[in-house]
Parts: sequence; structure tokens; C-alpha cells
Amino acid sequence: HHHHADEVFSSIGKETVRIFTSEEIADVLDKLSEDVTLGTVLRAKGILKSTDNQWIHFDYVPGEFDIRFGGADYTGRLCVIGKDLVEDKIWELFGV
Repeated sequence: HHHHADEVFSSIGKETVRIFTSEEIADVLDKLSEDVTLGTVLRAKGILKSTDNQWIHFDYVPGEFDIRFGGADYTGRLCVIGKDLVEDKIWELFGV
């Protein structure tokens, strides 16, 4: 019996104009690993506007993440992929 990925995993996304610090993002990504009530987060990525008018790019997989500054976008974007994701709690964690 084979499962298609979309039967097992889900993907949630959101656009936001909220401004972040890289420290806030690091704190959120730490919590994605620790808080089992969010579901099983397998991947998260995003581009978010920073407080110093730059754009923060981040990538997350369980146990590690990368935060860097990069090219601009027209609005902030977040994407989280996982299993049994609790969307409300994840967006609350990001403050969006």
C-alpha cells in the first residue's frame, strides 16, 4: 500500500507585512523543534521584512536552521510543511 505525499504531509502558507528581527525568527524556529503541540514540522521557510529594512530569508529542518539576509520581496511569506500541523498555533508563534 503506497501513500502519496499529500496524503501524509500538509503544507500551510501565509503572507504577512509584519516586521521581524532575526532574533525573533531564531526564537520561533527553536520552538518549532521543541513544541510538540504544533504537529510534526518537517520543513519551514520564509522571506520576512526585518526591522532594519532588509529581508530575512530562513530555512528550517528539524534540529537545524539557517537565517540570512537576501533579496527583497513585495511582502513577507511563510511556508510550513509537516504532519498533523496545528495551523492556528503555528501562526500564533510567528505572530501573524
